[in-house]
Amino acid sequence: MLENILAGLSGVLTIDSLIAMVIGLAVGLSFGALPGLNSTIGITLLLPVTFTLSPAPAMLMLLGVYCGATYAGSISAILIKTPGTPAAAATVLDGYPMTQQGKAPRALMIALKASVVGGLISGVCLLFLAPQVAKVALKFGSPEYFTLTIFGLSIIASVSGNNIFKGLAMGFFGLLVKCIGVDPQQGIYRLTFGSQVLTRGVDLVPALIGLFAVSELFTQCEKKIAHLQAPPNVTIKHAFSWKELFSFKFTVLRSAIMGIIVGACPGTGSAIASFLSYGTAKNTSKHPEEYGKGSSEGLVASETANNAVTGATLIPMLTLGIPGDGVTAILMGALTIQGLSPGSQLFTKYAPMTYCVLVGFVVIQILMYFMGIGSIKLFSYLTKIPYYILMPMVFVFCMVGAYACGTSTIDMLIAVIFGLIAYIASKFGYSITPMLIGIVLGSICEQNVVKTIGVYGSLSVILTRPICLVFLAISVVFIVIGVRNTYRKGAK
Repeated sequence: MLENILAGLSGVLTIDSLIAMVIGLAVGLSFGALPGLNSTIGITLLLPVTFTLSPAPAMLMLLGVYCGATYAGSISAILIKTPGTPAAAATVLDGYPMTQQGKAPRALMIALKASVVGGLISGVCLLFLAPQVAKVALKFGSPEYFTLTIFGLSIIASVSGNNIFKGLAMGFFGLLVKCIGVDPQQGIYRLTFGSQVLTRGVDLVPALIGLFAVSELFTQCEKKIAHLQAPPNVTIKHAFSWKELFSFKFTVLRSAIMGIIVGACPGTGSAIASFLSYGTAKNTSKHPEEYGKGSSEGLVASETANNAVTGATLIPMLTLGIPGDGVTAILMGALTIQGLSPGSQLFTKYAPMTYCVLVGFVVIQILMYFMGIGSIKLFSYLTKIPYYILMPMVFVFCMVGAYACGTSTIDMLIAVIFGLIAYIASKFGYSITPMLIGIVLGSICEQNVVKTIGVYGSLSVILTRPICLVFLAISVVFIVIGVRNTYRKGAK
């Protein structure tokens, strides 16, 4: 293996490979930071460019887009409360409050360094443990995925604010939202009320833009934004050191492991990993009361996990030929176009090229750190614009991003409606985070419930499978901790 790694490193350090990685990262950083645009769109646009490249530089360019976009979603999430990608949904919870407190430089550097470390850990796992992790992922069937979503939904108890019943109500509403449209199993209409508009359902990205960005615009309008000062300027120097990140070493390690496990399981995603990691970090933290108010630990947890997913999603694709999400499906298509087939042959017959890609993934994380600092400085100019000018600009970006999701004006309307829902809910003390978790996990939960019942005849099978029992036990613990913390807040 050492010989293959050294051969891969020599392939990465060629001019073609380095230029390909830089171009991919530049595109990824740009697409990730703009609301509504994501790595899938960036990779799709760059895919024709790779036809003229050799396999290794082609794959490295596309991986650069993937990693760059996953990280860059945190920039707009932190600065203007607008997640650039679904992966940054949990980042908003503590990132934007830090910006409001004048700690935007710290939040941005936490996101960058945690993302790089999460990506590096994921890359090392991909390089040395890919076959072993793939074997574990193969043990996940529909019962395991169902209990994984139950684990994710149990986090609602921890992020419900001061009233757990309001949190549960919002979580249920989020699950209900994902029922709108056509039943994927039976093909019947649900909750459409005879409207053709609702038959297509509600996509995550427009809902995400509405819940965070549009609702914030309504809030700022209420505060008479014309009289507000400009946001705090962003200066990167000495914002957050590597030594400070090391003080969260256990959070980083735990979050990276969770991101790798979730990423290696096809059909999950970085948004799920970030929420699972965030909820776990809050329930095990010595200062859970700081979460949602600008917690550095919470930001480290979410950003480490969602970037650890990137390397892990490649594991089932490369070793088993199973794409973990939409991005890896496109990457698998790129491999096929190059005349390569995912599977064992990649690690035997095409070992030099394969290890070039694996080593290159690690190098991409290092390059992303230096390019990320530059992108932070570039996008930080947003903080020098007065709010009464910035907010209309943000609204335009939001509408463009919502439209780009499905090239439909309906998505723009959905973003506005969800913005109103979040704005009104906040007036009555309802947290939107449980609703977001319900939207993210709703369709996955439903699909695996149906599959489990169809294959095993009953949901009781989850009580006979060890992995399911582990997830259920952790879920119970998290619910108890969440209820206890809520009770303590009420007592105080």
